Amino acid sequence: MSNYFLYILRSTVFNKSYTGITNNLDRRIKEHNSKKHFYTKRHCPWIMIYNEKYDNLEETRKREKYLKSASGRKFLKELFSKI
Repeated sequence: MSNYFLYILRSTVFNKSYTGITNNLDRRIKEHNSKKHFYTKRHCPWIMIYNEKYDNLEETRKREKYLKSASGRKFLKELFSKI
């Protein structure tokens, strides 16, 4: 059984965030900061500001979908205001 993580990155230079899923948080943040991905390479460097751990990919994807909805964006706005 694998663990999956939903994570939220915040650009240290721009007012941008990125929400994604991975099974390896350390590897994934390194990939984003090495400019290997189209969206994230334009807004480097990134810091991880939040993550949640799940036991299966289906639940992780449900949470990601929620965070990308209007209600989820409200949650993110509150999260960003605390940083």
